[in-house]
Amino acid sequence: MLNLTSKFGRKVKKHLTSEYIIWLTTVSADGTPQPRPVWFIWEEGALLIYSEPTAYKVRHVKANPRVSLHFNSDEKGEEDVIVLLGNAVIDLNAPPAHQMPAYLKKYRSGIKGLKSTPEGFGREYSAAIRVTPESMRGW
Repeated sequence: MLNLTSKFGRKVKKHLTSEYIIWLTTVSADGTPQPRPVWFIWEEGALLIYSEPTAYKVRHVKANPRVSLHFNSDEKGEEDVIVLLGNAVIDLNAPPAHQMPAYLKKYRSGIKGLKSTPEGFGREYSAAIRVTPESMRGW
């Protein structure tokens, strides 16, 4: 469990609750890191990410649950730099994205921008990836 009450922890919590995109890095079968930007919500001490079930990130998580995540910073490195390390699982008990009020509140316009409906998005992105961060670092 992350300590989100320290000075740095409060910065991390602010990003977890306000950022639109986080970079998820999984590891391919040959050991190559595979970063990709993803949508997420922070709930109950974990990040919830929805994916197409056939996406490589889903295969990677099934083969190796160790992942890292990070937020964008500015080109000068003056914004908060935050890296999270943790374990990911495919959460078979998570409700579909379109049944998650917090997810819809955050990404409804993004879903519309994909020319989809919440229900259509929930069907297409039906694999829920739950990442539990174990450690954090940055400045």
